[in-house]
Amino acid sequence: MVVSPFMPSTFLLTLGGPLKTVLDNIIEGLSLLNSAREPIADFTTFSSALPVIADILPKETLLWKLKMLKSASAYSDSRLYAIKSQTLILCSGNDQLLPSQQEGERLRQLLPKCELRKFDDSGHFLFLEGDIDLVWVIKGTSYYRRGKYHDYASDFIPPTPDEANKAIEPYSLIDKITSSVMLSTLEDGKIVKGLAGIPSEGPVLLVGNHMLLAMDVAPFLSNFFTERDIVVRAMAHSLFFKRQKSGKLPEVSSFDSLRVMGAFPVASSNLFNLLSSKSHVLLYPGGLREGFHRKGEEYKLFWPEQSEFVRMAARFGAKIIPFGGVGEDDLGQVVIDYNDLVKIPYFRSEIESLTNEIEPLRSDANGEVANQQVYLPGILPKVPGRFYFYFGKPIETEGRKQELMDKKKSQELYFEVKSEVERCIAYLKEKRESDPYRSILSRLLYQATHGPTSDIPTFEI
Repeated sequence: MVVSPFMPSTFLLTLGGPLKTVLDNIIEGLSLLNSAREPIADFTTFSSALPVIADILPKETLLWKLKMLKSASAYSDSRLYAIKSQTLILCSGNDQLLPSQQEGERLRQLLPKCELRKFDDSGHFLFLEGDIDLVWVIKGTSYYRRGKYHDYASDFIPPTPDEANKAIEPYSLIDKITSSVMLSTLEDGKIVKGLAGIPSEGPVLLVGNHMLLAMDVAPFLSNFFTERDIVVRAMAHSLFFKRQKSGKLPEVSSFDSLRVMGAFPVASSNLFNLLSSKSHVLLYPGGLREGFHRKGEEYKLFWPEQSEFVRMAARFGAKIIPFGGVGEDDLGQVVIDYNDLVKIPYFRSEIESLTNEIEPLRSDANGEVANQQVYLPGILPKVPGRFYFYFGKPIETEGRKQELMDKKKSQELYFEVKSEVERCIAYLKEKRESDPYRSILSRLLYQATHGPTSDIPTFEI
């Protein structure tokens, strides 16, 4: 809803301010002169009526109302401790009547199961503004549920095309810059461009390597949705869903778009429910360790020693599709990593502080995968290259449930999947050398001559 320019200017303050209203009206096609003239005229008229309002609401009446409000506020505050239910608080950042954000922060500290979402540009009447979508907020906070607790499988509502576009839009720049190449493998072993080799029906478990800072996730989900209309459910670290304590990490609300697109927190019960519901599930066994890798570790796998997903896949007859992704080294080079930063006391303290904000995972694991430190590496940018994803031939587990219950057989298949991921990575690293459009400069030139929406070729398969 766009606020009418004929509404009194004093009331417009409750909706984010007259300037915002004027800008909204200009966007809607109204002239600047008409949009600005009416609020000014209304404000003049409203100001002349202030003496009348003073007669209707004398000072004593206002003081009495404020005193009553203060008493009621104290009464409700004294009973906040009794609220144990899940609570979602929406607050405006440009509220001219009440300190909404400060109150929201206060309530978040007091209520045990509270999520807070801030709308920095909104005014007092949040839901009268056209850019506020309550359904999106509920989906993004995973607050929709049919039972006592939220089930990431049965309670998930797939995004509409508009919601998907809204979710992908914040990451569209990296998608456009990298012009991802998707390759998949048909049942006969033929490699084709596109995702034709991905089964339409689940359960499907996509298992592969993770790029630095999870920069591969957005292009991955976007291409699956736009090309195949498949919502891939990405298993994500708990840092995208909750914090052990507040600190310097981005707000959980920053990742609401990933929840709308189906991301779910790491948990065996969640994987069980999603595979049982025949979903397409994305799994990065290397997790946080690969996402925050060190110098020279761009395509090194840091997987657990023991299989974590094979038996679960076999239980539901899921197809396991190993894949490899490359391209992060064409965007930038890690020049300062964890090993460098941890030698400096200040940065070592900062890394410990950031890591303590998130729920620890794999604390009982052995090897490098157990190193779950959160840090921001120093990256030297490059002229952007291109992302490449190669999906190998699906590995069938249907009918192998009893066979794969055997620990040795399960481990053999686990290493087979890992080996396939490494093969996919090696294939892409070799083939991209012959891609004439690997550089963004050559891609821009191609689109300048063939149209901005043209499909950019790649190496010969």
